[in-house]
Amino acid sequence: MPMQLDNELAIPLLDRPLAAKIRIPGSKSLTNRALCLAALAKGQSTLEGVLHSNDTKRMIEAWRKLGVDISEPAQNKLIINGCGGVIPPCTEDLYCENAGTAMRFLTAILCLGKGPYRLTGNNRMYERPIRDLIRPLTDIGCKVLDERGSGCPPLTVAGGGFPGGDIELEGSNSSQYLSAIMITAPYAFKQTTRLTIKGSLVSRTYVDMTIKIMQDFGVEAHWISDNCLEILPKKSYQSQNYQIEGDASSASYFFVGAAISQGKVSIEGLSKNSTQGDLGLVEILEKMGCEVVWGQNSVTLKGKPLKAITVDMNTMSDVALSLAIAALFAEGKTTINNVANMRIKECDRISAICKELKKFGAVVEEWEDGFSVQGSSPLHGAKVDTYDDHRMAMSLALVGLNVPGVVVNEPSCVSKTFPNYFDVLFSAIGKND
Repeated sequence: MPMQLDNELAIPLLDRPLAAKIRIPGSKSLTNRALCLAALAKGQSTLEGVLHSNDTKRMIEAWRKLGVDISEPAQNKLIINGCGGVIPPCTEDLYCENAGTAMRFLTAILCLGKGPYRLTGNNRMYERPIRDLIRPLTDIGCKVLDERGSGCPPLTVAGGGFPGGDIELEGSNSSQYLSAIMITAPYAFKQTTRLTIKGSLVSRTYVDMTIKIMQDFGVEAHWISDNCLEILPKKSYQSQNYQIEGDASSASYFFVGAAISQGKVSIEGLSKNSTQGDLGLVEILEKMGCEVVWGQNSVTLKGKPLKAITVDMNTMSDVALSLAIAALFAEGKTTINNVANMRIKECDRISAICKELKKFGAVVEEWEDGFSVQGSSPLHGAKVDTYDDHRMAMSLALVGLNVPGVVVNEPSCVSKTFPNYFDVLFSAIGKND
């Protein structure tokens, strides 16, 4: 069980370089995709290495309310008896809290069912835009209503079927809108689905992840041009025994911990051929001076003196906060570009990280789609806010490894994706008593 977290948590200062071997919990992105595909599949699927967190809990609860039998015979293992794409009515609200993946994926998937269905969340969820998903769904005849007319949840989905066809959607705010339609498209009752992305596509690697897991579950989805995908209709996902790899986003904090302490960390359950784009942070840290060794099912990073970097993190914006912490201890100014979608995450992460880093005495600059951090500035302890954002809490805590007097407010928000994060971190630094 994760340690009991109070309203604030003091981070112990490292008295030696970080040295640890860690097995990271399963990938949230893969867990939620596998849950949806297994729930839609014909037959019984077994998922191994499942992440247990608030976000995945919301997805599991929603599918259970929709009549899908999901059991947990062992830790990190689920057995799912799929519905074959036939989703029954549900009169209960499907509460997603602030789980964007659950809200977005289910919005499209529920078009297949016999509605109406109602998707709800917490106050922050009601501020997170979803119009870029509602619009293309309604364009092809699906009935999705944002109840407050704000372009944000809560939503009512009428159901009645997903016709498929030619769909255009905006890709610059979130790739999850695209993945949501992709996951649903094999059950189109009418025609092949062709998805054309308008403008630039953020986090393209997550779309490639969706393609790969769809193929793993027996359905073909493929790019037909740089901005157009095709999914054939009237196909069903096939039940699978599926192993979920470790979460690269969660691993990022330990890679940075090793980098800023000039220590060494080995993460098990990750491989170089992973579909997780966030693993690209390892390459960035290598360019900043770290030493990286890949094993068959692991990666080891050894920290070295860090040099600043200018980098486009459009494909891996979830680990931009991790890089911001590494930048504090690098020589020179690190610039992080093309991450405007960070502003519509669990909080406005660009504004939030700049505000909190300044509390340590850091010199930072902010603009619409990026920010910079001046490294090697004199830093001091501070009490920092987390904005009910798991990634803010996990990244800001790392400063306390090198700087005395760091206190993290409301640390329990890490339960969204990594409930025992502080247990693992404190154990790694030898302060888990």
